[in-house]
Amino acid sequence: MYIQTFLEQYNDKKIKLFIDMDGVVADYNFGVPYDYHLKRPLHYMIDRLEEISKMPNIEMYIFSATRFNNGFEEKQGWLDKYIPFIKKENRIILSREANGMEETAVLKADFMRNFERDDSVLIVIDDDPKNLTMIHEAAEDVVLLKETVLID
Repeated sequence: MYIQTFLEQYNDKKIKLFIDMDGVVADYNFGVPYDYHLKRPLHYMIDRLEEISKMPNIEMYIFSATRFNNGFEEKQGWLDKYIPFIKKENRIILSREANGMEETAVLKADFMRNFERDDSVLIVIDDDPKNLTMIHEAAEDVVLLKETVLID
């Protein structure tokens, strides 16, 4: 699998892997709020991530945003059901409502810019080029990958 081969280049380091939800592990339903419990899990991607989570140097995080504050609980419930192998304390769900309806890309970029650095390699997997571009501009040390790295 490509992603495992890619990650093996960092075998001598701790990796903190940040994974987006919508479009990466959950089907994306454009413009339909309050429906997270109906989102289809992308089992192929989830299975790949579960394999990766067993690598000894990987610490996995969910890295998502929600338009409204109540989306936090919806996403937590979905994760409990479909991705229980990622610890609750490693679920980062940013609320746009709690941040003046700031764009998701800006919230994610600010988070990664301010994330406390240690000797770990920080990697973000996201399907949205805008998020990846903003994170790159804010935190050049973060390795950025499209969700397609999980496919083969």
